[in-house]
Amino acid sequence: MFGRPKKQEKKSYDREKKEPVIRSSICTGEKVAGFKDKETGRFEDILLLKTEEDLDGFCEIYGIEKKEIKTIY
Repeated sequence: MFGRPKKQEKKSYDREKKEPVIRSSICTGEKVAGFKDKETGRFEDILLLKTEEDLDGFCEIYGIEKKEIKTIY
């Protein structure tokens, strides 16, 4: 009931059209994980990263290795 965490659903994304990135603000340092469209360059934000565990969870949900993720500013 209240004390148990929910199971994370595995999700997917189009690996040919999108790439996983972290958008980081130069001014505030805020980081957002999401996907960048390879053709248009448009960023789709998925998750605000407050801790390293948030990034681990994002990688686990989408089946991404940390070394695959680029940081853009």
